Amino acid sequence: MTRSNMIDLSPEILAAAAESKAWPFEEAKKIVKRYEKTGFPETILFETGYGPSGLPHIGTFGEVARTTMVRHAFRVLTEDKVKTRLLCFSDDMDGMRKIPDNVPDRAALEPYLHMPLTVVPNPFGGDYESFGHHNNAMLRRFLDTFGFDYEFASATDYYKSGRFDAMLLRAVEKYDAIMKVMLPTLGPERQATYSPFLPISPKSGRVLYVPMKHVDAKAGTITFDDEDGTETTLPVTGGAVKMQWKPDFGMRWAALGVDFEMFGKDHQTNQAIYDKICVILGGRAPEHFVYELFLDEHGQKISKSKGNGLTIDEWLTYAPTESLGLYMFQRPRQAKKLYFDVIPKAVDEYYSFLSAYPKQDWKNRLGNPVWHMHDGQPPAIDLPVSFALLLNLVSASNAQNSDVLWGFISRYAPGVTAATNPELDRLVSYAIRYFDDFVKPQKKYRAPDEVERDALAKLAAALAALPAGADGEAIQNAALNVARKIERYQDHSKQAPEGGPGVSVAFFQMIYEVLIGQERGPRFGSFAALYGVGETRALIERALAGSLA
Repeated sequence: MTRSNMIDLSPEILAAAAESKAWPFEEAKKIVKRYEKTGFPETILFETGYGPSGLPHIGTFGEVARTTMVRHAFRVLTEDKVKTRLLCFSDDMDGMRKIPDNVPDRAALEPYLHMPLTVVPNPFGGDYESFGHHNNAMLRRFLDTFGFDYEFASATDYYKSGRFDAMLLRAVEKYDAIMKVMLPTLGPERQATYSPFLPISPKSGRVLYVPMKHVDAKAGTITFDDEDGTETTLPVTGGAVKMQWKPDFGMRWAALGVDFEMFGKDHQTNQAIYDKICVILGGRAPEHFVYELFLDEHGQKISKSKGNGLTIDEWLTYAPTESLGLYMFQRPRQAKKLYFDVIPKAVDEYYSFLSAYPKQDWKNRLGNPVWHMHDGQPPAIDLPVSFALLLNLVSASNAQNSDVLWGFISRYAPGVTAATNPELDRLVSYAIRYFDDFVKPQKKYRAPDEVERDALAKLAAALAALPAGADGEAIQNAALNVARKIERYQDHSKQAPEGGPGVSVAFFQMIYEVLIGQERGPRFGSFAALYGVGETRALIERALAGSLA
């Protein structure tokens, strides 16, 4: 995904943007409407939040990627006449409420429970001074690989430097009003002890969830009993106190003047609370976009602390970054599973959208995900072979290195080499890696029965009869002609060009199960053209000889 400060503002694009129904434009239009009566401020602030209680996951990245898309749409709608900023805010002053499952030596962190994340030692070693600093760095490292234009903000830095002091003093003044918002949302037991302020114990260093004995608006202090029972008074300024996470949302929005922030569906019930507290503190609640959650392969919400679902690095081990960007763009209001099986489809869909882009008018271009992913400047890439085909080529050829695959590819597409098509070469490496780790362990060849043996023998004969250099379409038609004459593979709900029955998908499923050890694959004709007609016939002979299953 490329990022550029230069954007195309041609009349055609501006006209299409004004009418576009793509979700980034729909969200950007909310911000335009927000200021239609008052005029725009000097800068529009977009914000994303990150809780560094665990390593950043793909959902965290998705929030930044999607917000960036809305920001770009806003720049187009306003002809780039209004400054914009994207602030990635880390709530790293939050107490570590539980020890994540995916850290080394969990016992070593037990003494630091409930301490701010930027105080907890870094369990991963290295030069980072705390667990929070380490996780913040991991987030920034990944966002930087995408070239996002963002500013990073640390809650610890903002609280301790005094950036929030004025708003915290106002929160003391508005303590009763904030409590009136919060208390009805709590159960009786929680109501008895709740406070929007969380003091950090001067003695233990832990973030305390304790009731307030006295709140002094004039002095800007709170009084409470520390863990040892000692009555303690602290200023709310200077990082001695942080706010509970729900009031903290509203306080931050009011303090920074946030105009747009999206969050997951798990926050939706609290949105009204955040907004009310922001208004109580003299701010204006930002525009919101609520997206559906990401799930693991079992349908459970992905969690930083559990480490379930895909990590950022895992996805990028097996696929280009653009495929991940596409996955984030598509259907953000629909819950989506994040596990390894979704990767190949995302890769091929990205290149399919990229291929369609030059042929589209501006209305459809602005609805094409690649326009939003690349800030309106999608690259021109010619990809003669799909990722799914590459995976099946690896599977059939048992290729262990890219040179073997390039031998097939260069024969299939003369003149195409790793040097002339580095994008395809990149996919070749991903395909080998993905096959070795996920496809190969699941491969299960089966022996053909008598009907299948006869079908495969006839398929081999039909392939032998093809002229040299037959393309994928000719190979596909030859396979279909074989299947149409075999009763098992006739589909009477379909009609062949000659008027007889069509071909059941069971025919091609059988081919892949017997020849490649997988339940499904790409179009057979395309695969055989890439692998080679002679090689495909040899593969059939090996299956019939019993050397595969």
